[in-house]
Amino acid sequence: MKKLSLILLASGLFFTACNNTSKEATAGKADSTVVNAEQAGAGKMEFEEDAFNFGTVKEGEVVEHVFKFKNSGDYPIVLAQVSASCGCTTPTYTSTPVKPGEVGEIAVKFDSQGQVGQQQKIITIASNAEKPVTTVQLKGEVVVN
Repeated sequence: MKKLSLILLASGLFFTACNNTSKEATAGKADSTVVNAEQAGAGKMEFEEDAFNFGTVKEGEVVEHVFKFKNSGDYPIVLAQVSASCGCTTPTYTSTPVKPGEVGEIAVKFDSQGQVGQQQKIITIASNAEKPVTTVQLKGEVVVN
């Protein structure tokens, strides 16, 4: 009886392990399908400027700037995620697809409180565009009030 239980347990573990391998293989195939679909066609983000120098501000001031981009590709661009290199910088962005020929916006707000000296904040943009990850910069100097 113990041998039968042991054989059933071992068989169950074996079949479970085999099923996990096939799921991983299927996931890999799905990933390659997504990559091939992205290579078939994509929008193209063209920024008016990829860096903005806000000059010199006093500590505690809030700097705001809007980065505008045009979709010069053949397919709509969807911004999946926009993040900043620092918690002092907050981006908001176009949430609807940007159709070919249209303009999208990424508004950035930088709070200079506690950020004295030269500043360079990187905003990373993830999208379905031809270049899926791109960056823009906000830079300048913060002086003591």
